[in-house]
Amino acid sequence: VQLVESGGGLVQPGGSLRLSCAASGSIFNSYAMGWYRQVPGKQRELVASITMSDSTNYEDSVKGRFTISRDNAKDTVYLQMNSLKPEDTAVYYCYADLSLTTMPRVARYWGQGTQVTVSS
Repeated sequence: VQLVESGGGLVQPGGSLRLSCAASGSIFNSYAMGWYRQVPGKQRELVASITMSDSTNYEDSVKGRFTISRDNAKDTVYLQMNSLKPEDTAVYYCYADLSLTTMPRVARYWGQGTQVTVSS
């Protein structure tokens, strides 16, 4: 199973970015999916998550600015980030809780991380 992220980069304060994370492999079913972020010297923090039924949860500092969504047919999760601030600068990691055709037990899989830098 692979989770491939895309969409990170450098953006000015107030700008927008859209992150994508596509899961591939012998996936039987996908459950919760979401995004964490991490800056050097700090713990990884949960940014947003979404359940199979599209129930969402956001870290307080991103509420009203970030939107998480998913495409179950493509096993893909998205993070639309608007009104970006310098403090949003971090490496963003996606995750997916998946069951596989070869292993029915649900396990968490991670993307490789994508850098988001908000700076003028």
